[in-house]
Amino acid sequence: MLSELQEKLNYVNAYRENRLSAAQDVLENHSLFSELVSICFTPSDKNNHKACWILEFVSYEELLWLQPHLDFFCSNLKVLKDESSLRPIAKVVQLLVTSHYKKEENKICLSEENIQDCIEASFDWLINDVKVATKAYSIRTLYLLGKHYKWIHPELKVILDKDFSDHSAAYKAVAKEVLKKIK
Repeated sequence: MLSELQEKLNYVNAYRENRLSAAQDVLENHSLFSELVSICFTPSDKNNHKACWILEFVSYEELLWLQPHLDFFCSNLKVLKDESSLRPIAKVVQLLVTSHYKKEENKICLSEENIQDCIEASFDWLINDVKVATKAYSIRTLYLLGKHYKWIHPELKVILDKDFSDHSAAYKAVAKEVLKKIK
């Protein structure tokens, strides 16, 4: 017997409207959120990548819903290998780190361990063979983290300088933008 969420995920496809509709269902039914996060980090689940797509859209609206799940979320970043799951999760990591360093009341609070998990995953995605969008989110996340962890910018600079000529125009654009800021 499939859960309500699994039923919905079976009908999700790559069309933006379709993903937004599924995300809207979750936003209207907060009780589905825990299961959504769980499916995101279950690579053996056939709907794993779809759950990641939905989590990205839900995170744009209700990032704070992730607060009670941060230890699970961050410690499991390394289990993701599928390209379709990595891109949206790399974006969510960027949103979490951005929120953590905001000066607002309603912001995400990452623990030191959560931050270390995000740093490790972002560097892994940057140096491994993953698509450009995942790398671009990782570059921006690491740039932001490097403002608070002095060792990150020099490491990031070495990787970006070394890999620059091997990548697409999209990668080069983000790398150039970040290199300009850290020089």
